[in-house]
Order: sequence, then C-alpha cells, then structure tokens
Amino acid sequence: MLDRQYSDGLEAGVDEAGRGCLAGPVTAAAVILPENINLHLLNDSKKLTHNQRDRLRPQIEAQAIAFAVAHVFPDEIDQINILNAAIKAMHLALNQLTQTPNFIAVDGNKFHPYSGISHQCIVKGDGKYMNIAAASVLAKTYRDDYMALLDQEYPQYDWKQNKGYPTLKHREALQKFGTTSHHRKSFQLLPKQLVLKL
Repeated sequence: MLDRQYSDGLEAGVDEAGRGCLAGPVTAAAVILPENINLHLLNDSKKLTHNQRDRLRPQIEAQAIAFAVAHVFPDEIDQINILNAAIKAMHLALNQLTQTPNFIAVDGNKFHPYSGISHQCIVKGDGKYMNIAAASVLAKTYRDDYMALLDQEYPQYDWKQNKGYPTLKHREALQKFGTTSHHRKSFQLLPKQLVLKL
C-alpha cells in the first residue's frame, strides 16, 4: 500500500461508511498522515476484523497530522440523495481538519470540488493508499459506535450487529414494528411484495 497519491505537501484521504444502510447516518472521515507512517495492519476497513479496526483507530488518531469525522443523517439523506449526502459528509469532515491539505485523495468515483483544492477520485482507493484506508477505518468505527448507541434505544432492529444494513433480522423488525426516525424513508426498506406503513 502506498503512502499517498500526491507527492508534495499535505494530502488528505477521505472515505465514507454506511451508504448501503437502511438506517442511520452516512459517515465520512478525512485523514492527513505523515510520510512513512508505520501502521502495518492498515487496509481497507472492509478487509479488517472488528477488533483490528478498533485497534487501529487510536493508532491512526495518535499518528495523524490531522483527522476529522462527520455524519449526515437520514432526514438530509432523504432530501438530497445518498450520493450527495456521502459527498457532503466528506466535505464536512474536511471542514473540521486542523490543517488544510494541498490535495485530496477520494475513495470512489464521485466527488464535488472542495475549496479549490485539487482532488483525485480513486476506485478502491481504500486498498491502495494509506490515508484513504485510515479514513475508511475511522468512518467505519465511528459509524458503528453511533449505531451501537441507537441499538440501546431500538434493540428490536439489531443495529448493534447489522449497523443498519438490510439483514433479514432488520427487515423482519421493519415488517413487525415499522420505521423509526433513523430510517431512510427514500430507500426501499422492504422487498416490493411486502407492504410497509410509513
């Protein structure tokens, strides 16, 4: 895995988590890492175990030059669509950085220009560049923590385990209990053959 996509100055890696969920926010992180950082476990967060991500998070935060995490919540996701919400979350995370990057490396293939700073979209960038991988770990762990808190209020949806993704148990709970304010009403929450009263 490479340190960075750009060779000079401060580079922020950005990534998001939770785009495919039925409930909860979409969460993004922005991370600026020093050159030659030593995080040997670091990889795309989807390729790491829960324990590996939890071990990496404090290491990333301790060694990063700057990092930030931001959420965009379901009411806004429903208004502006999930793609725009994911990009907004990335911008919000970049807004919170204590250092201004010279370049932004974005996981995926869509991004809106940010503050006149050059950027590059990189498909599967979280498996190629350390700063994007670090952002993927922070976005995933912070979002998971948020969903675990919601699970305490709504245990019937099993969000502590499924994190809001469309598992069978989550959809069975939707069918039985209906939606909450944390569900994305613009998403197809149940298969078309099942009727859900919103």
